[in-house]
Amino acid sequence: MPVPRRRSTRQATRSRQPRGRSRVGERFEAEVGPIAHGGHCVVRLLQTAGQQESRVVFVRHALPGERVVVEITEGTEGDRFWRGDAVEVLVPSPDRVVAPCLVAGPGLCGGCDFQHVTPAAQRRLKADVVREQLHRLAGLDLEVEVEAVPGDVDGLRWRTRQRYVELPDGRRGMRKHRSHDVVPVDDCLLEAPEGPSCSVLGRDFSVGRGGFWQVHPGAPQVLVETVLAMLRPEPGEAALDLYAGVGLFAAFLLDAVGETGHVVAVEADGSACEHAGVNLGIGAFVEHGPVDEVLERGLDRPFDLVVLDPPREGAKRHVVEQVVARTPRAVAYVACDPAALARDIAIFAEHGYTVQDLRAFDLFPMTHHVECVALLGFSR
Repeated sequence: MPVPRRRSTRQATRSRQPRGRSRVGERFEAEVGPIAHGGHCVVRLLQTAGQQESRVVFVRHALPGERVVVEITEGTEGDRFWRGDAVEVLVPSPDRVVAPCLVAGPGLCGGCDFQHVTPAAQRRLKADVVREQLHRLAGLDLEVEVEAVPGDVDGLRWRTRQRYVELPDGRRGMRKHRSHDVVPVDDCLLEAPEGPSCSVLGRDFSVGRGGFWQVHPGAPQVLVETVLAMLRPEPGEAALDLYAGVGLFAAFLLDAVGETGHVVAVEADGSACEHAGVNLGIGAFVEHGPVDEVLERGLDRPFDLVVLDPPREGAKRHVVEQVVARTPRAVAYVACDPAALARDIAIFAEHGYTVQDLRAFDLFPMTHHVECVALLGFSR
């Protein structure tokens, strides 16, 4: 079954003109620095002859504090930074473990970033990334804890939808990191034994084949419960569910605001809108179209509550400003990328909306991805 379109994590290698001699394949011994957004750690190579400052290398398969041998996988002399793999660990971190997957590691399957890290340490690393992005991009200093979610087995067997590359010999495989090359994979340890269950808190949802639905089996319930706990919807309130998909949040908001309330779901995908209409039934309105365009041409009355669940690149300025123009008392922002979340939080802050609460969930174990839910409220 296909991977959900809105949470796709594949990163195509950009073609670019080389700037000087290639350093690919060269090896350096180095101390590993902090974790960075994207599943790698920062390594600074010491100055060399003719070089005025240390070279930054983004290194996979390493952990902060380790001493490793780094092999350069991308980079030329003129590049601002290089990429590399830790191909030998000289001084390991206490958080390092043997990867449970046989095809995880340098030069192998690129689907996982943290197979070499204990699950608890993975969550600490993700918390560090969320904290750093919020500080750097939004000027916030918040305590962040990434919470485990029921539905996986020590970080494995959680992906209810998986996509493979079909090989000529009939086998299947996965691509290497930032490459079109394929590694044969007989058994992906992230793949769940069963497909997704589209039932949440006793409510069944209609979802089209290939339509978006959270891939971690525990994700829909924990996200719904978190959004409702943050927003505290009251009977009679008006709620706006943006990037609504098949109406997961809108359905529970509709129950909460009751017959005297009002819920509008906005979604760009036509098929998802059709399913949202089935899931929501009478009492909710489903608007089909890109969120920015729908908000620009209508829905210009006040709303008490807003749920934002944008794609990986975030809602961005135009949508954020359209949201604050509706003067909601509370906004629940569901984000799968902490950098995009931080950038949008900074825009909200320009209009007097600040972070009242933040929770983070490990919905993508063994990878660098993390899901956050932020509550924003008007504070001036």
